Amino acid sequence: MTVEVERVVTVDADVEEVWDVLSDSAARARAISVAESYRVEGEEVVWQVSLPIPLIRRTIAVRTHDEERDPPHFVRFVGTSRAFDVEGEHELTEVEAGTRVRSAFHVDGNLPGVERFFRQNVDDELANLLEGFDAA
Repeated sequence: MTVEVERVVTVDADVEEVWDVLSDSAARARAISVAESYRVEGEEVVWQVSLPIPLIRRTIAVRTHDEERDPPHFVRFVGTSRAFDVEGEHELTEVEAGTRVRSAFHVDGNLPGVERFFRQNVDDELANLLEGFDAA
């Protein structure tokens, strides 16, 4: 099953400040509430996630890497694992009130419950990532 989610927020910060957070693979890993740990392996960041769904009894390694970057306006990343694949992108646009952030995610789960978990938690995960910025 697949879920696609898009969110748009405006944050009270300039594009470069927001870019520094959203383009940082390690910052993305730290923001994920179910990521117990992460490690950098060259161009990849491996998230060790623990999803609270019945069929998963241990952490899952999600290998992520940036697929496309256009600093300071766009980053697309992909992640693969046995339980799910994820594609995410963040597009930044300077606006009068700060920076408009459009985030889009495509999650393709291989186990029941993965998509539901993602759909229910995407707003909290984005809030974690943008913590410290005033968002509207």
